[in-house]
Amino acid sequence: MRRIALTVSLLALAATPGFAQQVQGNWSCRDANATRAGILTIYGSVYGFASTTFGDPSSGTGAIMGYQDGVGFSDGPLRAARNVQAGRVIPDPNHGVAMQLETSDAIVMLCTPR
Repeated sequence: MRRIALTVSLLALAATPGFAQQVQGNWSCRDANATRAGILTIYGSVYGFASTTFGDPSSGTGAIMGYQDGVGFSDGPLRAARNVQAGRVIPDPNHGVAMQLETSDAIVMLCTPR
């Protein structure tokens, strides 16, 4: 009985980092017109966004909060300049997963792993 409880506990702990790893890394983002918008980098509780447009106010770093299906943007330039509130991880037939960046009204960017 103890072995089963120990095994279940270890498996649960081993699966927990999987949620965080699913969003961490570099994402290549495209806007609603399928035009390259920039690179989104997520590590831990911070993000960085580098727009393809020189001087774009949405470029910079900010804070995020991890959720089961993606991240929530707490502050930073994406939140301030583009009103991005969430990044949801969705299935993608070409890349396995994609992240759609959303405002309260619409999906503004689709990002795929790099």
